[in-house]
Amino acid sequence: MSDLWTVLSRELIYIWYYFEVQFRQIFWYWILGMLIGSLVSVFAKDRIHGLFAGLQKEKWGVLGIIPACLLGIASPLCMYGTVPIAASFRKQGMREDWIAAFMTASILLNPQLIIYSAALGTAALSVRIVTCFFCGIGAGLLVFLFCREREFFDFTGFRERESRDTHPDLLVRYLLNVWRNVKATGLYFLFGILLSALFQRYVPQDVMVNIFGGNEAWGILMAATIGVPLYACGGGTIPLLQSWLAEGMSLGSAAAFMITGPATKITNLGALKICMGWKRFACYIVYIMLYSLIAGLLISSFF
Repeated sequence: MSDLWTVLSRELIYIWYYFEVQFRQIFWYWILGMLIGSLVSVFAKDRIHGLFAGLQKEKWGVLGIIPACLLGIASPLCMYGTVPIAASFRKQGMREDWIAAFMTASILLNPQLIIYSAALGTAALSVRIVTCFFCGIGAGLLVFLFCREREFFDFTGFRERESRDTHPDLLVRYLLNVWRNVKATGLYFLFGILLSALFQRYVPQDVMVNIFGGNEAWGILMAATIGVPLYACGGGTIPLLQSWLAEGMSLGSAAAFMITGPATKITNLGALKICMGWKRFACYIVYIMLYSLIAGLLISSFF
């Protein structure tokens, strides 16, 4: 019995060591991400959505998907907040391809997740921003090419939700938003670090290299596939990605994971299924998987 306790105590010490090291590496990115994300949500959200609505006055044509993607990335809303906003844009006469680009980019990235991803290093952060941007561009182009003359989305029943950032005191409003972010991401963040610590302790480095770094096509496919069930919160996957990259995961595989993860997050899929219908929803899944594989292979050829 004493021997078992000795072994368990030793393993817990090892796991705590890995946990504590990675916690110190990522903690401040998490804090900074929430602080900046709340700033955007409280003070810039309406301005961002107003800029997108204002695009209708400009004769951008299909090129309007470019600013639509950029504004989608800048938007701090989750998908259940983005869909009602998109529904209101539709009522105002917004083009379907612009809405598709905005929604896709918004699913994949936001200001808070950009700050979190800085913990992965400059190269991984740049890859994430560029691949998410072009994924939104691709979605907009496909809708433009194949659904130009008919509606792609069905926003029946979606209404824009009232903002919870309504406290008359701006500082209190901001702090309440930060607290909501802490509650929404805190447990996922800690659980992600725990999973990372367990991987580092019990999964040999050569296994990670063989899965995610040896055969590029296989590694990218595995990363894209794993991203589907494993992704629950952007902040929670950063510790895993950081340890995987350190153990040999290629940037191409990381890119595939960073695309399929948020794009197939269960809450995002629920909202998209409602406003797309089964056939277009299936096309969305196929597009995301193919894009992640192609993007991963292209990135691996350059890095």
